[in-house]
Order: sequence, then C-alpha cells, then structure tokens
Amino acid sequence: MEKQKRIWEIDAARGIAVAMMFISNFALDLVFFAGYHIDITSGFWLYFARTTAFLFVFVAGISLALSFARQERKAFGKYLIRGLRIFGYGLLITFVTLVLFPQSPIFFGILHLIGLSIILGYMFLRSEKIALISGFLIVAAGLYLDGVSLDAPWLLWTGLSYEGFTSFDYTPVFPWFGFFLIGIFFGKTVYAGGASRLRHARESFRPLNIITWMGRNSLFLYLVHQPVFVGFIMLFLWGAGY
Repeated sequence: MEKQKRIWEIDAARGIAVAMMFISNFALDLVFFAGYHIDITSGFWLYFARTTAFLFVFVAGISLALSFARQERKAFGKYLIRGLRIFGYGLLITFVTLVLFPQSPIFFGILHLIGLSIILGYMFLRSEKIALISGFLIVAAGLYLDGVSLDAPWLLWTGLSYEGFTSFDYTPVFPWFGFFLIGIFFGKTVYAGGASRLRHARESFRPLNIITWMGRNSLFLYLVHQPVFVGFIMLFLWGAGY
C-alpha cells in the first residue's frame, strides 16, 4: 500500500504545542533552578500550560483517528503496544521526578494520559458521535471533580487528588481524556478522507518547516528538552558566578 502523506497542519499544530511547552517549562526551570520570581501556579502561566496540554491531547486524538482510517482498521494489539510504550515513557518521567523532585513528582502527566488514551480510545474509533458525546461528558465530569479532595492517592489518575497534592504536570483522565475523544471526533469528520484541508505553504517558508519538523519529532523533543534547559541554566549560573 502506498505510504500516505503526512498532514502538514496537524504536524504544525503539534509543533506549536512543542514550542509552547518549551516556553512554559523554561519558565518553570527559571523558578526552580535560578530562583526567578514567576507565578506559575495561577494567571497567565497556568492557563498557558493548560492550553499547551489541551493542544497536545486534542491533536493526539486527531492523529489516532487518522491512523485508524489509513491502516484499514489496524488491530487493537498495535494500539495497545503504542499506548503502553508512551505510558512507559511517562513512568520513566515519574521515576526521575520522584528522585529529583520528591515533593512534586509527576504521577500522571501528559505522557501517561496520552498512552492510556490511545488504548482506551480504540473503543470510540468506530463512531464519531459516541466519541463526541462521551468527550463532553468526561470534560463535564472533570470540571465537577476539579478541586475535590479524597484521601486515596491511587485515584489520582481519575482526577481525584488529595489535600496538599502538587505536581509539575497533572493531566488526569477526567477531564483530559474527554479532549482526546473530541479530537477523535474532529479527526473522523474533518479529516475523513485522510487528506490535508489547507493549502500547503511554500516549501521554502523555513519557519513553517521548522514547526512541522518539531511536530513530527514531538516525543523525542519532549523527552530531551528538560535536561537541555536545566543544563543550560546551570552552565549560565556557573559562568555568572552564582
């Protein structure tokens, strides 16, 4: 079967999310490693981080719908392996943050959520209407659960946190899996034919090429960007004599 062309605007949207992640996490690093006074827990930076997460999750849902359509009903086992692989990277992040930031580890972040969503999302790939309705119900349930505390840390993945819980990245199933399902609906309706809906920009337009490259390599960039950022900040502070 002829290899399907990538949809450039999907890669670009994911690339924009990567760029936003760079900005958000660099601000976070400046607070924790350089002592800058930036309020990252409310206001602009909080909503900026949430918008970044939404874009990642929404595009992941679109991508799953596209993959399902293009691979002629790919077997569930392949989705299971892909989801477990991404979830495994999330567990690696959990281990690293438990060691480095024991007060605010990442127990259920964006990689955990996307990995689990790929597995659970398979059940919604045959009906865009069910995906859309379920997505809105899960988002609504997540908004209801927001701020609810329960002394049961094992339920963190659902959206039920406990008193005093903090994390650099917390994207539980409620409401975030709902945004993934809405992405599936979008992918099955807007991209039902598996082709781009926007005219391709000129190949010589370098900024767009960079953004789409970032989108195609988003997982790699997610895994390596923080060590690079922290190393850069430490090197700068050392050179400045701090």
